[in-house]
Amino acid sequence: MTSEVREKKIKTNGIWLNVAEKGDEGEPLVLLLHGFPETWFSWRHQIDFLSSHGYHVVAPDLRGYADSDSPPTHESYTVSHLVADVIGLLDHYGTAQAFVAGHDWGAIIGWSLCLFRPDRVKGFVSLSVPYSPRDPNLKPSDLFKSFGDGLYITQFQEPGRAEAAFAKHDCLTVMKKFLLTTRSDFWVAPPNTEIIDDLEVPSTLPDWITEEEIQVYADKFQKSGFTGPLNYYRAMDLNWEILAPWQGYKIVIPTKFIAGDKDIGNEGANGTIKYVKGEMFKSIVPNLEVVVIEDGHHFIQQEMSERVSQEILSFFNKLRNITE
Repeated sequence: MTSEVREKKIKTNGIWLNVAEKGDEGEPLVLLLHGFPETWFSWRHQIDFLSSHGYHVVAPDLRGYADSDSPPTHESYTVSHLVADVIGLLDHYGTAQAFVAGHDWGAIIGWSLCLFRPDRVKGFVSLSVPYSPRDPNLKPSDLFKSFGDGLYITQFQEPGRAEAAFAKHDCLTVMKKFLLTTRSDFWVAPPNTEIIDDLEVPSTLPDWITEEEIQVYADKFQKSGFTGPLNYYRAMDLNWEILAPWQGYKIVIPTKFIAGDKDIGNEGANGTIKYVKGEMFKSIVPNLEVVVIEDGHHFIQQEMSERVSQEILSFFNKLRNITE
């Protein structure tokens, strides 16, 4: 069914984004924002499902990815740039308010959109990455240093380092190492080891993805490279500076958070699942539903596609019925 997806380039915020869409343009718009290292293709199941249930679904390749423009420096990958890209897409479609779902970095963009322009969001579904309060006294890079040099985010900071490590493997292997991981730690490699070398390729593929589907990703990254996606991580300290005016601000948009109980960073006393079930998360996102999917890992909208699609649909339908 994904063959019926329409792809086109849209000019937004000074760059061209490649966008996949499906469904009647007269129906409510759902914007799906992918994460690292993915493309619009990560939402293929939700694109088919939501469009068949009365929504106009739009899923861009984010800036730096696949067939979208890739500005060269990390300064062009802040949340200000990324949210402005999204606003430009909504303006292109003449949509005053959209339903939004984001996974991984797409979730961070979605949270930032809810902060900056809550008037443009009817409801938000965040997959894997929760909203967390900004620490006014600690830059992200300083926090990451506490994990040592093995932390994947720290390794991604230095321009060229991760690119060189990835290049020792073919793109299909790189994609398998990321997409098929079942690790639930914070992704810290042993001393003198790059995280891409520490991640393993399983001997057999899980039943939720095929070799051909992984090859779709590999072909795109073979062409585009990884610098654009890695620049998101390199702009994290800039984001910390940009977000200072929203210190202590709450997310008031109706929100559903979905994650697998075996997602990255769920291990230990300070794991993500403990946080999202706690009072802090609910205090800063007061209009919140939390769904934890048993045996789910990081790339949850692909691994548990039917469950995630149903969770998104039921949430958006509820909000749609309220507003119509």
